[in-house]
Amino acid sequence: MNHLAHTFLAPDSAGARVGSILGDFTRGVDWADLPGPVLEGVRHHLAVDTFTDQHPQVLASKTLFSRQRRRFAGVALDILYDHFLLRHWCRFAECDRAEFVARVYRELEENEGVMPQTMVRVTRHMVTHDWFGAYENLDNIGQALDRVAGRIRFPNRFTGIIHEIRDHEPELEENFLAFFPELQQFARQYPTTSAQP
Repeated sequence: MNHLAHTFLAPDSAGARVGSILGDFTRGVDWADLPGPVLEGVRHHLAVDTFTDQHPQVLASKTLFSRQRRRFAGVALDILYDHFLLRHWCRFAECDRAEFVARVYRELEENEGVMPQTMVRVTRHMVTHDWFGAYENLDNIGQALDRVAGRIRFPNRFTGIIHEIRDHEPELEENFLAFFPELQQFARQYPTTSAQP
């Protein structure tokens, strides 16, 4: 899952929401130094990713991509799922979407002290350019995916994957709508205290 979905699914605390993004930036981080709620968010992030990667609907969605792009399908789906979550927010959330996004941005700004510098740079950019708001537009999803493709250090055919997303959008959306409620239930019930680094 991508940043918006992780914060949405995280345990309900500022620290856990920050930790749910920190889960993508743990290289070189000493877990023993993290505050309890932040560590809880990191562990939750890892559990959510494992559940997602093994889910039948997610695996089925990956097969919709062409062979040359399939190895990047997981990355594409992570970002696309933020788009679908925004599109269907009222189906999954009880809180106002704009208020939730504003709260997460504020929490990220207030908790830079627990972040590695790579995460600080990314989250500042995220807040300044309102990534979560941008993901509402499918064209912006395509641009985000092309930026990811540009950072891959070996020849690839990832650029332009948005065209395959558009070709299969109804199936991808249907699979998301079947998968996400199960992920939500898992995220609510996951015993974070039993997870190990």
